[in-house]
Amino acid sequence: MGIKIIGTNKRASFDYILMDKFEAGIALLGTEVKVLREGHVALNESYVAIDARGEVWAYNVNIPHYSFGNINNHTEQRVKKLLLNRLEITRIHHQMKTQNLSLIITKMYFKDSKIKLEFALAKGKKAHDKRDAEKEKDVARKLQRGNYED
Repeated sequence: MGIKIIGTNKRASFDYILMDKFEAGIALLGTEVKVLREGHVALNESYVAIDARGEVWAYNVNIPHYSFGNINNHTEQRVKKLLLNRLEITRIHHQMKTQNLSLIITKMYFKDSKIKLEFALAKGKKAHDKRDAEKEKDVARKLQRGNYED
């Protein structure tokens, strides 16, 4: 079971408190798959939403144009459908609504030649939470180097 990471959303853990993580398949076009095999994707500002019909969609997943594509090339900001079973969708939707959470995309990767998307239930951090997290990282970094002085 080989996993090759295509792209990650590094801002997700800085801007949000990530809770439960989920894995979903994603419906793509041929040129999108070719670009992903080259390792090009931008997951900044990307999120997941569940519509009124109970379908799950990924927004702001930026897959650039295929360099050798023609007139049938895909659009970069196309909304992509995620593939989950009905029970998972209802459970995620219930958690989202009851706890007032968001769905944030954390990474995209190949898993046994299939493209998967990992997203997480997330709660937004306040500015003071971000500062506290930065201070903890600085202290841990200094302790690891062995030159921590208070």
